[in-house]
Amino acid sequence: MVFTKLEQKNMRTLGNFLWIILGGWIIAVEYVISSIILMITIVGIPFGLQTLKLADLSLWPFGRDTRTTQSASGCLSVIMNFIWIVVGGFWIFVTHMILALLCALTIVGIPFARQHIKLAALAFTPFGREVFTK
Repeated sequence: MVFTKLEQKNMRTLGNFLWIILGGWIIAVEYVISSIILMITIVGIPFGLQTLKLADLSLWPFGRDTRTTQSASGCLSVIMNFIWIVVGGFWIFVTHMILALLCALTIVGIPFARQHIKLAALAFTPFGREVFTK
């Protein structure tokens, strides 16, 4: 079934509205709070910026996706992603995967499960990735 651009926009808007009502705003607020805490220290600023990227995507996930940038294979991105995974990124990834599994138990929750999987991928390795609108 092919949707027009207007129908796609309406579905994205409806999906984002339901996402926010059903708890997406809680995830975004948690990411913003953790970003502020990380940015208190100079060392945590790069990690706080990545957490803001997660907050942005977790507030409006429908109609947006992530892609790898050219700097993703650079040494600094690899090292920062490794530190991110060891310090807490793995647990953020696991949390989104559990939420995706719980959402996928119902047919209505499958679109929300897909958004959690998208967030899990970004939460696992945020350095060298960017969020874009489809």
